[in-house]
Amino acid sequence: MIDTLVGLDGGILLFLQENVRNPVMTPILRLITTLGNGGAVWIALTILLLCIPRTRKAGCMALAALLGTLLVNNMILKNLVARTRPYEVIEGLTYIVRKPVDYSFPSGHAGCSFAVACVMFRRLPGRYGVPALILAILIALSRLYVGVHYPSDVLFGVISGILISYGAEAIVNRLWKGKQELE
Repeated sequence: MIDTLVGLDGGILLFLQENVRNPVMTPILRLITTLGNGGAVWIALTILLLCIPRTRKAGCMALAALLGTLLVNNMILKNLVARTRPYEVIEGLTYIVRKPVDYSFPSGHAGCSFAVACVMFRRLPGRYGVPALILAILIALSRLYVGVHYPSDVLFGVISGILISYGAEAIVNRLWKGKQELE
């Protein structure tokens, strides 16, 4: 079962490298993947949400989601699973961005992106939430295009990000309600 998954993962990455990578898309997807480095774009959006009084609660939820993905995905799961990056295992696969220094599973870019984007999608008007979700999808897919994650890494990052976003909302709702009761 695991061998089948690894074979499928590798086959998808090699297919993307050989049939999808091209001189037009490469600079665009390299830029998109860079937006997710260290959660930069999501941190910036969270700070913006926190600064605006009417979006402050959503900002707190986004902050909780960021912290949740950092803890669960990057600090616990990456070190527990310790999955080697695909370009180190799959013969002929090349990466086209700076070499990541941590483990592959799960994708921190995908987890972080979906955690914040899902909060924004559920808590903000569609004109903000929909573009956030589109950006999250593009960042997640870019990790495959640039050759630094297996599809299963990205899929689990997406799922964990979505779940963490719900947990972050629940925690902030509970704390927010408790704060209002104290006032």
